[in-house]
Amino acid sequence: MEETEATMAASSHVSHDTHSTTAGGAWSTRRIATTALFCALAFVLTFVEIPIFPPAPWLEYDPSCIVAFVAGLLFGPSTGAIVVVLPWVLKTLFSFNPYGHLMAVLAGLTLVIPAVLVARRLGGARGLAAGMLVGAVVSLVACILGNIVVTPLYTDTTAEGVVAMIVPILLPFNLIKVVLNCVVTALIQKPVSQVVSA
Repeated sequence: MEETEATMAASSHVSHDTHSTTAGGAWSTRRIATTALFCALAFVLTFVEIPIFPPAPWLEYDPSCIVAFVAGLLFGPSTGAIVVVLPWVLKTLFSFNPYGHLMAVLAGLTLVIPAVLVARRLGGARGLAAGMLVGAVVSLVACILGNIVVTPLYTDTTAEGVVAMIVPILLPFNLIKVVLNCVVTALIQKPVSQVVSA
């Protein structure tokens, strides 16, 4: 199922919604509007760029993935994926940085999708913790491999040079980023769920 219990309860009140996009209201007008709001918020947050690792100040963190993570936990991995991808596609219209945006999408998808799948399958706080752990590991590996492939395409750094940066720069930066995303998501996902399902 693509919906949380809270969302299912909410959708039961709109089961006769003539504006729902699929039978049974799985993508009701309300859900589409909520997803659009998540996308808009994530888009705004892509412009919040914070250097979080002093040894590499050119690597910046943006909190947009938190919004996608919460959306995924509320509505399922497909919605989480939409909220990861769409804001970065839109940002390309304002800031053409295809390689940077590609890496941001890779980092977001590889964290959110595995984490949400595990969390929703196991359920409860333990399921959320297990999901975040799985997502963190997958995202760390994907980001490091992605940097090895992508960074040489738009910089003078070779693949060997990127490999040399894994332990001192890439691993700690991406670990800090993943921890921030997971901790903030864990803190806000229940309050947000209550607001959305109200």
